[in-house]
Amino acid sequence: MKESMFQRQVKEEIKERLPGCIILKNDPSSLQGIPDLSIFYGQRWGMLEIKNDDDAPHQPNQDYYVEKLNSMSFAAFINPGNKEAVLDEMERSLKV
Repeated sequence: MKESMFQRQVKEEIKERLPGCIILKNDPSSLQGIPDLSIFYGQRWGMLEIKNDDDAPHQPNQDYYVEKLNSMSFAAFINPGNKEAVLDEMERSLKV
């Protein structure tokens, strides 16, 4: 599955789980390594880095930003193999 198709599926599922949320696609040329999606829900936010599969390579700084942003709120790498677990965790985190 192409990353863009998986990203569309993830966005659709997030909108179902978090009605009224705002999802923004981040510009990778603005800050190299920043996760692909920002999700705003109420007073909370999360960020997701989309990958085709568990073995997809990480670009420079992606691990740094996912770890840093996760310590602030919620951030994670998401792929088809871990999608449900990551979305469950994000939903719990943002609905607190």
